Amino acid sequence: MSQPLQISAETAIKLSEQLKVPIEHLMHMPRHILLQKMAELAAAAPAKPENGEPEQP
Repeated sequence: MSQPLQISAETAIKLSEQLKVPIEHLMHMPRHILLQKMAELAAAAPAKPENGEPEQP
């Protein structure tokens, strides 16, 4: 049986909301599945410049 993920409570709450899964499911989700879902979220999110400046058209 897998161990619960080692993430903070704040991180678990945010991921649970973004992934639309109960926290209990998130905490016992296999790491590779969680990483895949996080990658899907990142790909779907609009790209933000790292330096804080607005994107140039």
